[in-house]
Amino acid sequence: MKLTTKGRYAVTAMLDLALHYGEGPITLADIAQRQGISLSYLEQLFSRLRRQSLVASVRGPGGGYSLGKEAREIFIGEVISAVDENMDTTKCHGAHNCQNNERCLTHDLWSDLSNQIYTYLNNISLQDLMDRKAVREVADRQEHGDVDASLVDQLGTPAGV
Repeated sequence: MKLTTKGRYAVTAMLDLALHYGEGPITLADIAQRQGISLSYLEQLFSRLRRQSLVASVRGPGGGYSLGKEAREIFIGEVISAVDENMDTTKCHGAHNCQNNERCLTHDLWSDLSNQIYTYLNNISLQDLMDRKAVREVADRQEHGDVDASLVDQLGTPAGV
């Protein structure tokens, strides 16, 4: 399995969207700016995420995207699968024809690893990630620039930000 930027960016964008839940629809331009992801790439990803009902779009002025369901109901494996990422670590992609059209010596090892990855990612929700202190610290830094997040917590939003 090689998780490409498609899967990584989809998870990152969905987490950004979840962290800004309650602020109204979030534009892809805002996500692109905060996360350093190309806007056109996000448009492609969100088209796929919308087809899977993981996000909902709001058109018009003040439009953007919101989560299609609660953050605790959206699992990372689901996000990765929605953008057509494969979580299979076998050489044959599960077809059992790894070596001369037969199962290879280590097929079961890689198949078991694929199952472990799938299980792991399907047991972590966006809410689980949002609840992590390190995620909140990074989100605060992205929102407030280089200002120390602990100062923001103590003093509120800095002037000019």
